[in-house]
Parts: sequence; structure tokens; C-alpha cells
Amino acid sequence: MVDIEHPKKKAAGVPAVLSSFKFGFREMGPTRTGKVFLKMNQDGGFDCPSCAWPDPDHKRKHAAEFCENGAKAVAWEATRKRVPRAFFAEHSIDQLNQISEYELGKLGRITEPMLLRAGATHYEPVGWEEAFQVVARHLKALVDPDDAVFYTSGRTSNEAAFLYQLFVRAYGTNNLPDCSNMCHESSGTALSRVIGSGKGAVTLEMLEEAELIVVVGQNPGTNAPRMLSHLEIAKKHGADIVSVNPLPEPGLMNFKNPQRPSGWVGKGTELADQHLQIRIGGDQALFLAVGHLLLQAEAAAPGTVLDKAFIDSHTSGYELYAKHNAELDWAAVELATGLRRAEIEEFTRRFIKSKATVICWAMGLTQHREAVATITEIVNVLLLQGNIGKPGAGPCPVRGHSNVQGDRSMGIWEKMPDAFLDRLDQEFAFTSPREHGVDAAATVQRLRDGAVRVFFAMGGNFAMATPDTEVVHQGLRECDLTVQVSTKLNRSHTVTGREALILPTLGRTDHDRTPNGPQSVTVEDSQGAVHLSTGNLTPPAPELKSEIGIVCGLAALVVPEVGQIPWADFADDYSLIRHRIGRVCDGYENFEERLRANEGGFLLAHAARDKREFKTSDAKAQFSANELSWLPTEPGRLLLQTMRSHDQFNTTIYGLQDRYRGVDGTRQVVFVNPDDLKALGLKDGQRVDIVSEFKGVERRAAGYRLVSFPTARGCVAAYYPETNVLMAADDVAKGSNTPVAKGLTVRLEPVS
Repeated sequence: MVDIEHPKKKAAGVPAVLSSFKFGFREMGPTRTGKVFLKMNQDGGFDCPSCAWPDPDHKRKHAAEFCENGAKAVAWEATRKRVPRAFFAEHSIDQLNQISEYELGKLGRITEPMLLRAGATHYEPVGWEEAFQVVARHLKALVDPDDAVFYTSGRTSNEAAFLYQLFVRAYGTNNLPDCSNMCHESSGTALSRVIGSGKGAVTLEMLEEAELIVVVGQNPGTNAPRMLSHLEIAKKHGADIVSVNPLPEPGLMNFKNPQRPSGWVGKGTELADQHLQIRIGGDQALFLAVGHLLLQAEAAAPGTVLDKAFIDSHTSGYELYAKHNAELDWAAVELATGLRRAEIEEFTRRFIKSKATVICWAMGLTQHREAVATITEIVNVLLLQGNIGKPGAGPCPVRGHSNVQGDRSMGIWEKMPDAFLDRLDQEFAFTSPREHGVDAAATVQRLRDGAVRVFFAMGGNFAMATPDTEVVHQGLRECDLTVQVSTKLNRSHTVTGREALILPTLGRTDHDRTPNGPQSVTVEDSQGAVHLSTGNLTPPAPELKSEIGIVCGLAALVVPEVGQIPWADFADDYSLIRHRIGRVCDGYENFEERLRANEGGFLLAHAARDKREFKTSDAKAQFSANELSWLPTEPGRLLLQTMRSHDQFNTTIYGLQDRYRGVDGTRQVVFVNPDDLKALGLKDGQRVDIVSEFKGVERRAAGYRLVSFPTARGCVAAYYPETNVLMAADDVAKGSNTPVAKGLTVRLEPVS
């Protein structure tokens, strides 16, 4: 049954607590739920497999250090349900492909390797030895290692990621696309260029000390709910908070903290002092305008607005930036942003008042064509007032997946710098390839061209996470072999190569014991803190292997003679992996020793944050002069952003409810401003096809229900991954090659 209500104006509180435990009880039962929830994000426990939001130190942790979506992610993984071999015997691959993404995820944990043989219609169980032999046979048969692609999900631990990239490079390729290519690659590209590090330069403590926090293109109430607790602390310390988003998100309107009595019976905390309902694609224009107004304010009252001492000592390019930004086309800015000049001037006055500003952002910024330019424009504004490398200030990209940042630190990147590869080669006595590999977008293009023979995925759901869904599916089906290392079924298991393998693995919640004893892994969160993660549940089956065990088992067959790599020793003792990581990966020096000396983990060094040192081309933080770019549309056309529902994490669907937006029982909805509905001659509840337009090619998502919603004029929103069919593989962000999921030009065609 489909039910559409008015959107909520408050987030969390009692409904979030009830939803967490309802989901937990349904999947795990009361006893298991309590055991799991009390260990999540705790010292000696396991790290939440959902978002990458950092944990507070042990002095400030709560007994329940988790959020609603984290609880759902853990319950989804720690479910008592299993997928028996009889299920695969009863369902052909065609029948599996008819099961919805949501229903596939509900089936339960996979407990043994499953093989779809060439020409077969059903998966069948096989032993680990045969499974590894199948992979080895295909990889050894390739004339060119670059005909294989090795994808990585952000849930992979540091240890598994390090060994995975080592295995892939020992095999002879840098084809290591990962989920970061599709989300925060634009952040890393921009920040690396202008401050010398692709990582954010803000800690939890710095966020709580800020006088102004700007949250741009992000919905923390759903995507990083624990962030709201720290925004509340900053608010109580006197911070101003501004939300910049085409959609009004209740988490930034009013937060009812379930850790406090006021979150149960009180009115909650109103977080945002100002909401700028920006038009999709207008963020660059907004921050260009803020920079212009700050320069004007400084000219009117010299020495009172800008931090000239910081600019003179630590930056380059200021004069060019100031000259470029001296004049501004306000008419273009208002068209681009959909905002009135008075709103932008009020926003700028908050910057002038603040002595310590943090700007946070997520995929609402990073998945645009001009994402890199937009993020450098944000950095320009921060640099003008010296808002980096001091308490309460800095750029804060909020990464979405648990260890996506750690994966990159471990070498999961198709173009790792030579310095990393040199250390890797010296440590393991082999020569790694130097030619850059393919990222996610380039992988889609190669699949389109039939140029991928083996596709191997360490987690994730590549078949649904990428653009041009039909193209990706056709390309995967033309592979000789597809391999998925997974805990549960998803679409990537039903869209297969001529042969296909499912290799089931331990989850973050599972106890991991090797012949050398109990093992722990590590993760790096969104703000650069590293800590141990130790599962405490009995695995779903005794035969399950960890990701580390799978990589080591494969490598021993595929590259046994390459270098001096003790694969068997690594599989038994994860501390040996950490010793090697400490000698190869930047910031992880003496890794194992530091980890054991600090029970709660440790914070990685960040030169810009810690010492105002910038590892850029000129050792300065660099201002950027960007031309104004925005997204005009023709009459009858709208701008689409894809987004998550509240019952979702990335491509994983926990339920069919988007509680805060008032939708229950369906995901086939498109949110449209009521004035746009009227102008287009459409009605709330009507069925339409969403048709995207890119370089003369149309793509269609059929049968969507219109929902009248207070989004920005000219802008619509719908859920991914279903609407990834509207994205084009060749439509990517300049500089980062991230697929464009925000700012798609679409029209709405009524269904007769």
C-alpha cells in the first residue's frame, strides 16, 4: 500500500529509536540486537559498516553510540536469515534477476561459494578450492592483465584493501576503480590541488568549536545522523548553522537527540539559522558571490574582514582571484542560485561575524559537472578569512561509506603516485605497473565497448551503483567471468558474465578467528582517525572466509612467484599486514605499535590542519579563479538530483519508507515543486515517465508518481539507484571523472 503524507519538520527522537529496534528485532531478535548494538562503535567492538562519520573519544562516547541508519546497516548484515543452497537450485539466474533489489537484500546471508558455470541456468555450490581455481584459470588465461577490472567497496577494511591492491598490482594492472570514484572523487581532486591533501581538515572537536557551520548539499539526518549530535553541541556553544540545499531536510530544521531527555519529550533543537534553498547547480555561483562580498567588505573596512597575514604568509594566487572576482554579474548569480541577493548578503554577514568557520559538504556538491570548481570556490572563501589550520575552522567533506577514505590510503586508486608504488615495490620485491588504470566511469565505458574480460568486485553493487544501467548490465554479461565478494545478494549477483562466482565473506559484525587466534581489522573515518574493529558474533557458517582470507587464497594461486609476499602468513596474522602497511602507506608509520598504544585508535597527521603546511605545487594554499558556470534550462525542462531515501544506504534498500519526506510503500516517486506542477499542467499523484536528455540521447525511467514537495523551483528529485538509468556514462565531472548524478536535464512525460 502506498501512502504519501506531508514531509516531517523534525528528525530523530522517539521514532528513530523505535525504528532502530524494530528493524533490529525483526532481523536479529531481542538478545542478538542488544549484544550487537552495545558493541557498535565502541572501544573493543566493531565499527559501523554504514557511514564514515567519526566516533567521539572514549571519554565522550555514549553507551549507545549509533544512529537509526547505522542500526539498520548492522541488523541487515547480522540477520539470522540465510540463503540455503536449495534457494539457488530452485531459482534460475533469470528468475533471480526478476527479484527486486529490496527483496534480494531481505533473503539473508550467503554461506558458501556459489558458481554459475558457463552455459548453466542455476548457481551451484562449490568448495573454496574449486572457486579459487576458477578465478585463477580465468586470470591466467588473459594475455593482458588490463583486461581485468578489480572494483572495491568502501566497506573493505584497511588490511583487506592493502592486500587487495597488492594482489592486483602483483598480477600486473592498476585497474582499481572504487566507490569513491562515484562520490567524493571531486573532493579529493579539488582539495589535493589547493591545500595539498584530498582529506578534510576538520576534527570532531574543531567542528564543535566552530562559530559558523555551513552544510552544503548534504542531508545528515539520513546520511550521517550522528553528525546532528555534534551540530547540536556546536549550536549550544553559540554557533550559527546554515543549510544550503534544494530540499528542506528536517534533520537541519529540528533535531530531537535521542541521547537526551529533551529528545524524548522536549521540543528538540532548532539547528539551522538560515536555509538557502538553492537551485541545483548554483553552489559555485553562491560561493563566488560570497567571496565577492567579502572582498567588498574588506575594501570598505580594511583589516576587519580578511586575514591578510594568513593570505600573505600561506597562500598564492590571491591577487589574481581578487581581480577576477572584483566584478560580479548579480543577475546571473540570482538565476544560477534561485536566491535573492538579500539572502546571499545575509549569508555573507554570518561569515564576516564568524572568526572560525567550517564548511561541510557531501554528494550534493561532488556529483556535478563543475564539482571541482565549486569545491575550490568554497576553499577560496575559507582562505580569505584564514579558516584552515586553526580551531573551529576548515573544509569538511563528509564521506559516506565506512572505510572509503581508508581504502584510498591503502592504495585503492587507479593512479597511485610513484612514491607509493616505489615503497610497495621495495617492501615486496617486485615491480608494480606504472600505467594508470581505469576508474569507475572508464570501467563503464570499457564494459560498453566489450573490453572487460574479468570483473572482480570486493563488495558493493557495481551493477546498480553506476550510470547507464542497461549498458553496464550488457557489458557485465559479455565478461568471461564476474566475481562478487559479498555478505548478501544484490543485483550484481544476478547480472553475470558467462561464468560467475559469489564468494561469501565475513561481515564487520562477525567474529574473525584464524589459526593464529582472534583477529581485528582497522578503518579510517571521514576525519582521518584510525581505530580497531572487532566482530563479536558467531559467523553464519564455519566455512566463511574473511576478505583477507579470500585475497590471500587467490593470490597464492594467481601470483605465487611474484615478489616476496607471505600470503599464508598474512591470512593467519593481521598484525603482520599492519606492520607492512606502516612501511608503505603515508601517515601509517609504526601502525601496529601506535594502534596498540592507543586503545581508541589515533588521528592521522594532516599538514594543512595541524601546521598550516600545504603540500601543493608551490607549498602554499592556492586561490582559484573560476569562471561562473551554471545550468540554464529551456521551458518544460527541469533539473534532477538523485538521492537516498531514509530507508536506504547507497544501493542497499532496508525498506520502502522515506519517513522524513512522508513517503511509504514505494520508491517510484519524483518530488516536484507545486508551482512547477501547475506550470507544466501536471497534478500531484499523476504518473509520469522521467526522460533525461544528454547530447541528443534520451534515457527513460518509467512509471513514476508525482509528489508535490517544497523543493526549489525548477528542480526535481528521485531515488537512486533506480534513476541511475537516466545518467550517461560520458557525463562526468570535469577533473575528477565522477559520474554526474546532480543537475540532469529532464522532462516529465505523462503516462496515458
